[in-house]
Amino acid sequence: MRVILGHLARTSADPVPATVVPLIQDLLWAHARPSDVLEHVRVRPAAHGLDVYLFVSSPSEASAMARMRELLCRAEQPIARHGFSICPR
Repeated sequence: MRVILGHLARTSADPVPATVVPLIQDLLWAHARPSDVLEHVRVRPAAHGLDVYLFVSSPSEASAMARMRELLCRAEQPIARHGFSICPR
């Protein structure tokens, strides 16, 4: 299993609402496909917005990164509607 760390930046100066963490987790699960082999999602508040830990079953780090990049791209618009953008890091 590989762990991929993603970052979501807050697009406003407002504080992150407590309800947003489970909402983002649910959005990621809703956009995941069986081919993503996503095993677990953990979202944590951070200074910049949110840290997203994606646990994926993958034979290599490169394959895991590619799959999770695709997942984040699929979920990008719904995530943006809740005040976050995907940060490249």
